[in-house]
Amino acid sequence: MATIRVGILGATGAVGQRFLQLLEHHPYFVVTALAASDRSQGKPYKDACPWRLPGDVPPAVAGLVVRAPEPPLDCDVVFSSLPADVAGPLEARFAAAGYPLVSNSSSHRMDDGVPLLVPEVNPDHLALLGEPQRRKGGPGKGFIVTNPNCSTVMIALALAPLAREFGVEAVVATTLQALSGAGYPGVASLDITDNVVPFIANEEEKIERETRKILGRLNGKVSGVAPAGFAVSAQCHRVNVVDGHMAAVRVKLSRAAEPADLRAAFASFTGPPQELRLPSAPERPILVRDEPDRPQPRLDRDAGRGMSITVGRIARDDVLGHRFVALSHNTIRGAAGAAILNAELLLARGYLGS
Repeated sequence: MATIRVGILGATGAVGQRFLQLLEHHPYFVVTALAASDRSQGKPYKDACPWRLPGDVPPAVAGLVVRAPEPPLDCDVVFSSLPADVAGPLEARFAAAGYPLVSNSSSHRMDDGVPLLVPEVNPDHLALLGEPQRRKGGPGKGFIVTNPNCSTVMIALALAPLAREFGVEAVVATTLQALSGAGYPGVASLDITDNVVPFIANEEEKIERETRKILGRLNGKVSGVAPAGFAVSAQCHRVNVVDGHMAAVRVKLSRAAEPADLRAAFASFTGPPQELRLPSAPERPILVRDEPDRPQPRLDRDAGRGMSITVGRIARDDVLGHRFVALSHNTIRGAAGAAILNAELLLARGYLGS
């Protein structure tokens, strides 16, 4: 398979760094362009970026000069980790210039013609892009594909097998979200030490609307998605954990089920990334733990190289019928890794390359 050249917008930020870490030895994608804000432009990446992940800056990108986040860039595909307050128009300009763009930003997630993609859950939503052969070559053939909010990925992935096997009528999710989800420098230490902050701006709204889009159905004209018909209620909290978002979920199902039935549905769930053996796909997207005190961020966030979510504490619930706890690595499955897996599926389905 020919190498696909990729560029990264927002390359010096926390998610941009995770992109570079995950792409360092990728079999299909090679990083050829980096872009970031004014203060980083014109400098070699190793000088522009205070590296915050374990290890060193990947050698292959250390000398790349950081460019402005504007087309043209020397790449075939663009990954975006730009902040939401600037991402919208910049991403649209790349798409208009003919670039396929895979975004971690929230700016275009709810646009009618933009897939909000979790590859195991809603790969059929790629039909919003049209047929692959009509997407290739020349100006005007670019597009945007987005991955969800970092907690939505986990919640939607956990709900997908339940919706398929039993139907879902209502969901209540309470999240405990890691500090890395706020970027760097993020939450001030005096605010989070010995504390839990019961507010993350716009997070609850994102979970509620994005989950319903992901689990919704394409409308008859394949121009948008009819949201799933069930209600989603979310409350979000920032906790003093570095990596790993957790959600305590209560769910009302359409059909009767035992906890063992839910466990079986979680454990057996797979999708096209597993069938296609995509490089970033975990063997099992959902891992089930039966211990009474799992999952835990420190013990379970790196499951499946950070690309599996872990579900535990599956039990009956006296209010909605069933409950469980889910955990995922927020900057891998919830951000950079999710976008890379989306790009791998796009490549496998013929939307990337010549």
